[in-house]
Amino acid sequence: MRTKLIGLLLVLFMSSTVLSAQKSKVFELKSPDNKIALTLEVGEKMLWSVQCDGQQIIAPSGISLHLESGEVLGDLAKISSSKTEKVDQVITAINYKKAKIADQYNQLTINCKGDYGLIFRIYNDGVAYRFFTKKILDFIVKNEDANFNFTNDYKAFIPYMWDYRGGVKFNHSFEALYKEINISKFATDSLAFLPLLVDVGNNKKAVILEADLEDYPGMYLNMNQTKKGFMGVYAQYPLEAKLGGYENMNLIPTKRADYIAKAKGVSNFPWRAVVISQHDKDLLNNDMVQKLASPSRIADASWVKPGQVAWDWWSDWNISHVDFKAGYNTTTYKYYIDFAAANKLEYIVMDWGWSSHTDILTVIAPDINLQEIVDYGKKKGVDVVLWASWYAVQTEMDQAFPKYAKMGVKGFKIDFIDRDDQIAVASLYEIAKKAAEYKLIVDYHGAFKPTGLQRTYPNVVGYEGVKGLENYKWATEDQPRYTVSIPFIRMMAGPMDYTPGAMRNANKTNYRPIGAFPMSMGTRCNQLAMYVMFEAPFQMLADNPTTYMKEQECTDFIAKVPTTTEETVALDGKVGEFAAIARKKGETWFVGAMTNWTPREITLDFLFLGAGNYQAVVFKDGMNADRDATDYKREVIKVTSADKVKIQLAPGGGWVARIEKIN
Repeated sequence: MRTKLIGLLLVLFMSSTVLSAQKSKVFELKSPDNKIALTLEVGEKMLWSVQCDGQQIIAPSGISLHLESGEVLGDLAKISSSKTEKVDQVITAINYKKAKIADQYNQLTINCKGDYGLIFRIYNDGVAYRFFTKKILDFIVKNEDANFNFTNDYKAFIPYMWDYRGGVKFNHSFEALYKEINISKFATDSLAFLPLLVDVGNNKKAVILEADLEDYPGMYLNMNQTKKGFMGVYAQYPLEAKLGGYENMNLIPTKRADYIAKAKGVSNFPWRAVVISQHDKDLLNNDMVQKLASPSRIADASWVKPGQVAWDWWSDWNISHVDFKAGYNTTTYKYYIDFAAANKLEYIVMDWGWSSHTDILTVIAPDINLQEIVDYGKKKGVDVVLWASWYAVQTEMDQAFPKYAKMGVKGFKIDFIDRDDQIAVASLYEIAKKAAEYKLIVDYHGAFKPTGLQRTYPNVVGYEGVKGLENYKWATEDQPRYTVSIPFIRMMAGPMDYTPGAMRNANKTNYRPIGAFPMSMGTRCNQLAMYVMFEAPFQMLADNPTTYMKEQECTDFIAKVPTTTEETVALDGKVGEFAAIARKKGETWFVGAMTNWTPREITLDFLFLGAGNYQAVVFKDGMNADRDATDYKREVIKVTSADKVKIQLAPGGGWVARIEKIN
């Protein structure tokens, strides 16, 4: 009897297992070039995995949305329909690193019972997925389960959340050097923000991104239970907030809900993406976020003008050799405008000080006549952009935007957001939309990484979310390694306002932080190369006009580097070691190369030039740049597309060229 009972139980167990297996459904999708393959298994859990050239990149990883009602979208999913399609189109880019973006992918859409579904896209350079809902009623998202499991305990470049504003988690600057550690060594008492890069071996890298983040909190990563992968973590929905943090201008949540988002019944959730590179240099010229972002909502964006900016704050308004007292006054800003006009720069920024941190409706600086400054700039062909805190803009933009647009102000640098919960993320879209109504540009500082807003609202011309040049005013960190890491990681997300242009350059021995007269680590040519390397439609000249006029030869070169280009070619590079890139505007090419503290020789292949003969104006590290980082040599050389040019980079060095066709 006992034997029969055991046998019956075994039969029932096996039948249950078979039935369970039959209920699961597997979908497969390949990239247009067939090199990347995505597998989706739908059963008790929804699991996705990715292979590239036969190598497992993402091991089976669970995804789901947990609703307040108790429903879990993705678990025990019942497929009502599915569809695959091929897309091959071209996106016309606005104020980007190229004029046209090839948008080629294969797509799988699955619709599930319960009025929801998922879209998976697979490109030749990566994969992406997003949830969507078609519910009648609005709902609340308690949490999202997003996992990125790898097959081994790989090394990763991890940017930790660390500088809590007001001492509160999820309030920070989104600025951090990368901890280059194995996944299992992840500091579980912290979180990483995106983008995050994983070295998966065989020269391949995987970069985790998100895109089209609009009315939803940003995703952080923590190590998951596998200790070989990451899971998504999100700031909970803010219920109450107060002013605090840095200079009492951060709007810091003091009470949060037990859920992450309020969602409309019909919603598209953010894309979760993994870019896979065969060579490090491929990451220097990737368009994944642009391709996944929502198209422009500005019918005619021709009024949006990118350009270079004379900036006051970094050099502490320290101009000299003038017959007036330098500082926060009208005469000083006219001097900045004169400098900008003389060098054909499009803008000046008036950083904090013209108004209070929490009120931008009134000019409080006693020696500032804002209308006079704006009118003077108009006469000189230079536009004025005003600094403002996020709190002030949020509370006053309905009055402030029309007021300052009428005065002739061209935009706002909006600072100290320092959050990416649902309210903060949605606010950036609302501000961009309102600014566009008055033809105002926006440069977001103290902000989370871009996720495509700059495509949706092209008047958003800048994003910080990077540990920029400002840190040289107070820090002794290894910036030269960082600045040859961010082009492969942070810049994948979109433009980054690093604010280059230091003219007081130093090596390791000579460098020290000086707030009012800051210097930079690395060579002069390293700073020049940043203008080619870093994407920034609204690009700062961080040093002061007096210094630039003393260094007019370098200033002339900087001023001719365009902030948006029509073509980009990744030449060479290795994450954290060196990078080389070429960009084209009109008929002129610009080439930039940078290294970390390791001096090196690299060979640049000029095949990108095409037929004909060219002349290159070159700035390269001087023979003694390792001792005096300001040492450089300018030379003019002839080049053709057949040339392979060997260049020498000093410690923390750079090389840069402007190349024009001569026949």
